[in-house]
Amino acid sequence: MDRTTAYATTSGIAVPRQPAAPAAPARPAPVVRDLRDRGGRGPHALLFGARDVVVITGLPGSGKSTLMRRAVRGLRVDSQDTRDRWDARLSRALPYAVYRPLVRLAHYAGLRRALRTGEGVVVHDCGTQAWVRSWLSREARRRGGALHLVLLDVPPQEALEGQRERGRGVSRYAFLRHRRAASRLVRAVESGTLPPGCASAVLLDREAATALRRIAFTG
Repeated sequence: MDRTTAYATTSGIAVPRQPAAPAAPARPAPVVRDLRDRGGRGPHALLFGARDVVVITGLPGSGKSTLMRRAVRGLRVDSQDTRDRWDARLSRALPYAVYRPLVRLAHYAGLRRALRTGEGVVVHDCGTQAWVRSWLSREARRRGGALHLVLLDVPPQEALEGQRERGRGVSRYAFLRHRRAASRLVRAVESGTLPPGCASAVLLDREAATALRRIAFTG
């Protein structure tokens, strides 16, 4: 795992491309960039290949949607945006639990449409649905790109505070489930073991995420 400060003062880093079907039998080793514990002195941009899929994951309240709104240049698919649209229409008449399945269906339908464009896309993911990353990995390979993770590693208390600040949170049971899944993912990435199909991962703490101003696709 790369914990060096080689990129601490640069304006951005480019995540190495990894072709979906290399000529050699062995696939390139996954790349892990650890940008935590730098006091916000990390890069201001993350650059990916033109057909790549980037998954931003972390605890509810860790700042995924905030980061996406501020930094993503290009297509972004945020489940929170989908929920906000449905809430505006139904929340006064129905509890969210009633129309939650429709929100999820609408989110995945929108994600499918975004993937079909062939453009680079950034996706919000809470990290509890492994099948989603498997699907995204297959889609990235199909279009000639790669799947990358951007993982917000935020302490649970900070994530809970983030939920309070936005005035909406998840249940205690759901948060504990997210917390277990996020902890497993962080430990795996720290050891250099990425989920199947992932070409790279970037670890961010709150300060590193705040320093990011651009997540974009090049080439």
